[in-house]
Amino acid sequence: MPSHRLPAAIRAPFEGRTWRALGYVLIGLPLSICWFALSVSLVSTGAGLLITFLGVPVLAGALALCRGFGAVERARARALLGLDVAAPEPVRGRTGGALSWMGAMLKSGASWRHLLYAFVHMPWAVFSFSVAVAFWGWGWSLFTYPLWQWTFPAYVGQDGIQLYGDGTHGLYLDSPFEIAVTCAVGLLFVLVGPWLLRGLVAVDRFLVAGCSARPGRRRA
Repeated sequence: MPSHRLPAAIRAPFEGRTWRALGYVLIGLPLSICWFALSVSLVSTGAGLLITFLGVPVLAGALALCRGFGAVERARARALLGLDVAAPEPVRGRTGGALSWMGAMLKSGASWRHLLYAFVHMPWAVFSFSVAVAFWGWGWSLFTYPLWQWTFPAYVGQDGIQLYGDGTHGLYLDSPFEIAVTCAVGLLFVLVGPWLLRGLVAVDRFLVAGCSARPGRRRA
């Protein structure tokens, strides 16, 4: 096992694993909104049409689409998180016809788990995206504040980041000490951010693995 001169806490913000986890969280929000919107639309349409025969193929098609979503999520987890989750068993009807396939799709527990994933992952993706962007954005912006503080007096017409202002008085981060403290706070955010990201994607790992009827394995 290779030795590292820098402690893990200092290496973490610059490791590829951290940036891949951040990419996973950022991409996850638009995808989860798409999965949620399509799933809700199709399932509600199919449920409303169950009084006619049309509801059955619409529901079966919705579940098949959700399984397609699951394939995308497994590929994303494999590429960015190093998580290898085996795909569930394919759905096959007993007789090979369309009706048999639709019946098998509606009876498939894995198909319903994929639908549940589309419902559950969207609010989680909103939360994880918001937390990750807040920590990452604030951390790096405050940490690099000494490099761009000069833009405030040059272009904004104030001495620095405003902490307080009531129209008559204002408190700005502009002295060397205040700039140093701001940088230190940003460094704290930067160092904590990777471990927070790992906690967030740990939940994603659990959710993605739950879609599969056959638990997969995690790559080293």
